[in-house]
Amino acid sequence: MKAPFGLVASLALAGCTAAAIQQGAMAPAADRLALGAGEDWDNPGGDWAESHFSRLTDINPANAGQLGLAWEYDLGTARVQEATPVVIDGVMYHSGNLGRVYALNAATGAELWTFAPEVDMQVNRAVCCDQANRGVAVRGGPDGGTVFVAAIDGWLYALDAGTGAVQWRVDTITDRTRGYTVTGAPELAGDLVIIGNAGAEYDTRGYVTAYNIADGSEAWRFFTIPHDPAEGPQESEALERALATWDAKSRWDIGGGGTVWDAITYDPVFDQVIIGVGNGGPYPLATRSPQGGDNLYLNSLVALDRATGEMKWHFQETPQDSWDLTATQPMVLASLDMDGPGGQGERPVILHTPKNGFFFVVDRETGKPLLAEPIVRVNWANGFDLQTGIARVSPEQADYAQAPKIVFPASSGARNWHPAAFDPTRGLYFANVVDMGNLMFIPPGQENPARRQLGLNASAALIFTSDLEAALPTLPPPVQDAVRASPMWQSVRDNPASSQLRAIDPLTGKTRWSADYMGWQDRSGVLATASGLVIHGDLAGRLIVRDAESGAVLKTIETGSSIMAAPMTYKVDGVQYIAVPTGWGGGGWGFVPGYSAAYHKGNANRLLVFRLGGTDVPIPADLPPLQPAPEPPAQFPDATPAMITMGAGLFTENCSMCHSNQPRAPLPDLRRMGRGIHAAFDQIVLHGAFVENGMPAWDDVLSPAQSKAIHAWLIDEQSKVRARELQLQAEGKPLDSQSLTILSNY
Repeated sequence: MKAPFGLVASLALAGCTAAAIQQGAMAPAADRLALGAGEDWDNPGGDWAESHFSRLTDINPANAGQLGLAWEYDLGTARVQEATPVVIDGVMYHSGNLGRVYALNAATGAELWTFAPEVDMQVNRAVCCDQANRGVAVRGGPDGGTVFVAAIDGWLYALDAGTGAVQWRVDTITDRTRGYTVTGAPELAGDLVIIGNAGAEYDTRGYVTAYNIADGSEAWRFFTIPHDPAEGPQESEALERALATWDAKSRWDIGGGGTVWDAITYDPVFDQVIIGVGNGGPYPLATRSPQGGDNLYLNSLVALDRATGEMKWHFQETPQDSWDLTATQPMVLASLDMDGPGGQGERPVILHTPKNGFFFVVDRETGKPLLAEPIVRVNWANGFDLQTGIARVSPEQADYAQAPKIVFPASSGARNWHPAAFDPTRGLYFANVVDMGNLMFIPPGQENPARRQLGLNASAALIFTSDLEAALPTLPPPVQDAVRASPMWQSVRDNPASSQLRAIDPLTGKTRWSADYMGWQDRSGVLATASGLVIHGDLAGRLIVRDAESGAVLKTIETGSSIMAAPMTYKVDGVQYIAVPTGWGGGGWGFVPGYSAAYHKGNANRLLVFRLGGTDVPIPADLPPLQPAPEPPAQFPDATPAMITMGAGLFTENCSMCHSNQPRAPLPDLRRMGRGIHAAFDQIVLHGAFVENGMPAWDDVLSPAQSKAIHAWLIDEQSKVRARELQLQAEGKPLDSQSLTILSNY
């Protein structure tokens, strides 16, 4: 294979306009057929190829040092920010927590309108990874256009782009007795808007749905995995074929997973919608599909005909999934010159780096993999056969059904939702990459558990290698023995985890240059520009501008707010701007790293917009020092060690996904409850007294006796925490004492 890279304009003009118009789609505008965004940034990915690349050049390596703040906007929240804003005709549209939308003057930051969906906050029972939203889709501009956003409880809204008024809304959830949520951005495809959902770790069966833009009526729906064959024929021929890759006695009752929570991309060249499918549920293949099988179409790229929703091709990136190695990570459409021995010349391709540790180049027309190169330590497979497109799975390394195994990469992924950027002029793909594994095992009693309705059904435990050596003495002796006997143990000790920004050559999968982040939790989206800039944030609150050729830092802007989302750039009235939202959260959100701005200065969500000649960014004040936990009420007279132990287990099973009980966590540390909260404990936990604040009711899961056991354990914990912290205070020592981040989940 060799360079140079080709732009897809000529190919798109030939393949898109005729086919799309013939099938009823709205042909993309001519300026969208060049790779890279222009003065507008018309979808979260920037351009039709979702490359996070801009053709703008006013801000360049020679003047990047002059960047400063143009304006900022307070989003009014303090949770995760994962969306990249959209700018069309001088108006910025940004989505926030739960599916909020903000329309702002892109030159001044003046608020034009806001929208807050009416969310059933009981949905938080099935939210694994914070109240995330990854963006809006916009058809047209502020005059007569429409903004589409999905709320976390599954309702899809069409809003008037000029006023924010609701034009229509539709319920995208097929079964409200299951743990579905929606966190992804809608995708426009001709006259359709397409949305998926999340919840594979709960009790769901994944699908995507296409709706008519005009009125929200359903055009088609594609389920990603089969249903129980005892219930009758499958919904499509593709699912009938997939059924052979599942055990007939699979755990259909739990759902099977396969949700499409991100990575929905319209390809106008072939008038197809390409989706990235999520993990299986439960995690272990031995539980989900006892007789094995590849379990199509889990962890696959699937191309669907835009007009009909019928499958055109698929490529399974992680067969036989037991590791949460999803294919839902963002993809980039491109054209590469694949000449060389056995090469095919310039081909339209997908650049994809999913969780599983491989860099894939996939032919968009056929679904055939052209490159599959590992970019981190990988032991679930030892490579791919590019002729067959099949992974060489390594069960001896990664099948933990009978014994604990150290698996690389971790379930949090070599890559996750954080968008990469592709610069076609330099032939470089810029992305955050995490090299980390996890110890995985099936807890006793979880070998074939009953379905937990609206609850986690992962049925596997994991400990990230970042903390494995420290956690090892606390594990049962057989687990310790399995860890020390693992062929990956020395590798874990040598490099427990690392996070880097990398510039990768897509023709080889090899890294040209890299730059370290502060820790494995420090990962962010990326913007690249034709002028030779690579721009990203970090959790310490810095916006960093680098030279695309070398990675050298050209400018660092201190913001005092943690940045995870990808920046974007646009031009209004002759001025180029760079914008990025701030906010820590997402998977593992309860474990705020001590090096982050969110830990030291709080997590206020802001939109920060920069220009040449701007000013300094106002830095939030430091949070006050932690104080000792307040004195808890007296323990229940009938509390026994057995009750307290039961409460600890119930808390871990039902509460710890959100309440990490860590310092500075986004949700309350329940070891620090005041007397009023203690007094209202059952009203809050069982009866939903705080449901509108996001604390759901649990009376359908927990009995009064179980709620009391949890409360007894928390009182016991609070007493211990208070005693320890009073001692630390007396010794003049800080009270910060984070636990190992061993069960953080992405």
